[in-house]
Parts: sequence; C-alpha cells; structure tokens
Amino acid sequence: MTDGTTGRYAGVRAAVIGTGLIGGSVLLRLAEVGLDVVGWDPDPATRERAQLRGVVAPATVEQAVAGRDVVFLCGPLPTLAHTLARVAELTAPGCVLTDVGSTKVEVAEAADRLGLADRFVPGHPMAGAESAGLTAASPTLLTGAAWVLCPAPGTATAAFRWLTGLLVEVFAARVVPMAAPAHDSAAALASHVPHLLAGALAGATQRAPLRDAVLTLAAGSFSDGTRVAGTPAERTANMLLGNRDRVLHELDEVRAFLDGLAAALRADDAAALVARYAEARAARCALSDRRFTGANREFPVDGDGAAEVAWLRGLGDVGGHLTGCQVDSEAVSYTARLPVAD
Repeated sequence: MTDGTTGRYAGVRAAVIGTGLIGGSVLLRLAEVGLDVVGWDPDPATRERAQLRGVVAPATVEQAVAGRDVVFLCGPLPTLAHTLARVAELTAPGCVLTDVGSTKVEVAEAADRLGLADRFVPGHPMAGAESAGLTAASPTLLTGAAWVLCPAPGTATAAFRWLTGLLVEVFAARVVPMAAPAHDSAAALASHVPHLLAGALAGATQRAPLRDAVLTLAAGSFSDGTRVAGTPAERTANMLLGNRDRVLHELDEVRAFLDGLAAALRADDAAALVARYAEARAARCALSDRRFTGANREFPVDGDGAAEVAWLRGLGDVGGHLTGCQVDSEAVSYTARLPVAD
C-alpha cells in the first residue's frame, strides 16, 4: 500500500455517508491516497470539521453520492437499512455500495428485499477505538485490519470482487469472506461479548465501596479488560441489540466456563483451575502466534459462482483471508492466506 493509488482504482470516485470514528477513518484514508472522495454527515458541525481537515463535505446526501463509483455507508447501525434504500435510489446501477456495521444479517436481508444483492456488499472492518467521532478518526486506524465482506448467496458478484481489490490496495486489508450469519456468530464472541464483560467489570467497580482505591491499584489487566467500556453507550447498545440472540448464546457459553472456574475456586481445586487456565491460555497464545500459508484459487469469471462463493465462505470460516483479487476477461484469481493447524 502506498500514499497514492495506482492501476484500476486511481480514478475511483467515492463517498462516505456518516463520518464518525470508522466512517471518518475511511474518508481520511481515501483522501490520503488521492482518491476523489467526499464525506457527508447529518451533523453540520461534523461536516465543517471534515472541511477543516481538507475533505469535501457537501450539505446534502444527494450532492455527496452524485456520480460516485462506490459509497461507504457508515452511519449508526439502526439507520443502515434506511440509508441503503435511499442511497440506492440516488446512485447509478453500477455504483458499488457497502457498509461498515458491526452486524451483517439485518442489512444483508434488507439488501435482498430491495433487490440490491448484485451491488451491495455487506462489510465490517474489525478495528476501532473507545473514542468516537471524526475528531478521533485517523487515516491509519483501519490499516491492515481484518475486513469482513459477505459475498451474496449463490454467486460472487463483480461488486464483491472489485471491492476486495480496493480494500486490499487502499487499506492493506485482510479481507475475510463470510456468510452474514457466520459473521454475526463469530463477531458475537470476538467483539460483542467482550463489550458485555468490560461493562460488567467497569460497572461493578463504579459501584464498589472502594472504587477509588481500585482505580489507584488498577494496572494492565484492569485497563485492558475494561478498555471498550469507554465506548459511547448508545453505540454499544446498538451493537448488542443488533445481534441479541447470538450474543446471548455466546454469553451463556462464557458464563458456563466462568462457572467452572468459580466452582474450582470454591472447591479449592488447584488442578481444575490450572487446567481451565491452560485451556484459556492456548487461545490467547494462538491470537499472537498464528502462522499462515499461502493459497491461490481461480474461477471462471462468468461461471454460476456457486463453487466460488462456497470456497470464499469456507476460507473465512477457517480463519483465512484474501490478500488480492484480479479479474480478467476469462477468470477471477484470488490470493489468500490460510492458518496453519497447531
């Protein structure tokens, strides 16, 4: 990735709708690499801040999306389906649409109802911060992030292939292709339940008689464990409610493991505690010590797409990601990385 796009994306005209932390970071990176990009936010003060950072920020959505090749939908999760419908009406059929929402099933179903599956690609960059707003945005926030894209059922659209290439080139993204339900299940444990746990620990501390003493003694374990509790409460609530059933299911699994730890502690059973923490440590170590191997696949560009989608989704399900996508008149070629088994 360089500070200047080349090749097939050099002339892309982009728009970002909603310029908070994630949308603002998308906007700033697209501007940094030299793309023709505009940003729109319903808040006039935010649009003014975008202009002060050197980005064009029109007064209306209509102005923002006119003549664009790709539009990133980055507003609050509950608004995405409505925004998708509106932007689709305002853009040409060849304009690629994507979002950055933390849940995917609801917006994917909305796109299907609207007949937009051929040009809307549900997306979710797995990066963020506990701060919010354009003032916290950075052109480097999403660099190298795992960025989920959901290929439409049955066929990998040209929009999916094109967007994969754009994200790899501009953001150095590790594109993780997944079905929308698989994403929501994995994100529940990877992202959403941690917000519940962080909120519980920080909330219990807030109510503790020795709160100030706890905060004085707090070191890395407390700071790391409660970091996302600093996320704006409304944003966290939208995320949890948007994936409620899967979050509650995974929370039950976490509670069962925690109950096992508590039972071992009550029984003064050191061996059981050691065994459970060894199991937990294996997952933690795997997070930083994962090894990958390369993989390449090619599919007919005009085939029925079923085998392509099956391979893409399977790649994401086993923890793999795409590092490139090239399309010519006859074939689509993917380069990928697959995790090596422990």
